[in-house]
Amino acid sequence: MSITGPAKTALGTPLDLIQEHPPGPLVVVAPDTFKGSLDATYVAEHLALGLQRARGDVEVITAPMADGGEGTVRAACAAGMTPVTLTVAGPFGDPVRACYATDGRRAVIELAQAAGLHLSPADAAAACRAGTYGVGQLMAHALDAGVESIVLAVGGSASTDGGAGMFQALGARLDGVRNPGGTGLVDLQQVDLSGLHPRLAQVQLTLASDVNNPLLGPDGAAAVYGPQKGAGPEEVRALEAGLSRWVQVLTDSDADVRRLANAPGAGAAGGAGFAALLLGARRRPGVEVVLDLVEFARKVRGADLVITGEGSLDAQSLAGKTPVGVAAAATDAAVVVVAVAGVSELTPEQIDQAGFTAVYALSDLEPDPESSMRRAGELLERVGAQIATAHLWVDLHV
Repeated sequence: MSITGPAKTALGTPLDLIQEHPPGPLVVVAPDTFKGSLDATYVAEHLALGLQRARGDVEVITAPMADGGEGTVRAACAAGMTPVTLTVAGPFGDPVRACYATDGRRAVIELAQAAGLHLSPADAAAACRAGTYGVGQLMAHALDAGVESIVLAVGGSASTDGGAGMFQALGARLDGVRNPGGTGLVDLQQVDLSGLHPRLAQVQLTLASDVNNPLLGPDGAAAVYGPQKGAGPEEVRALEAGLSRWVQVLTDSDADVRRLANAPGAGAAGGAGFAALLLGARRRPGVEVVLDLVEFARKVRGADLVITGEGSLDAQSLAGKTPVGVAAAATDAAVVVVAVAGVSELTPEQIDQAGFTAVYALSDLEPDPESSMRRAGELLERVGAQIATAHLWVDLHV
């Protein structure tokens, strides 16, 4: 006699007691920093908390972002790279603590860590004296550690020295220069590049920058960005003269220098872009570089939703800022994108143009800007819950 019953698995569990529990929706949260309030890591974490409180089964991958300027090292470290902190020269030669990210093979160096505008009083004297020596020290440290590639993320620079200080830290000798900074370059007599770090020729250098300005002229580093660093008309003329002398002396040894001085991106970060191009850097849009660093294409595969954002969304955001870059990458992967901002000035047409299905602004929950910035974490969690309810509702009825 045989006794029949429910079929069993190899472990003895009746198959009819095993119920399929499909995984919950997958959301990739990839915001930039909300300047003056929360950096990208905390923005992502608060949004994730809100999503998970509204949907207990949601799976969240956080991928803090940046646009290739300030915040790029933090984004790289959040993606698994290791921070390396050391003391280098600040924009005026005083010691500052600066950090770069590495995985042993690659290094991500953020110019603003050593020569950022946040380290400067941004007055006329500072605009003339600020330099990039500490940036070169960061690069030299990474080269000594044996990296094979370096990403130089520029943006938020205090200096307009054409990257001359960076070159000096990497082993170049500048004869005749008595004073640091961009205006001191007017005294430059000769540049000896024979002492440049030997490993520079062995590494792949990437310039992460969205700036298209050349080094010199009315659209150049001094004229366009000098005033943001404290330079008045007189200082702008002096900085332009210093940069012109820098190019002239370098041209004596390499006829290709002037072409590079006119190349798009040479005027980035007070001419540090020019220095990077001289070293053979390949220029790429900052957000694309960071998307690669955080392996966004892999993380977004199979996702149901992407959330991105930054402190303020406006017409300028459409010109290559982080949220639009994230939206383009998500759209390529056929994933819906919503954006979150402290405040949004985008029209419905611009929202559609940017690739967003919807935009959520913290100002809709808290109109007072000061209060909104102070309570950003709490408000982001509320927005995360709203997004879960509005954009993941289909899964609730599966």
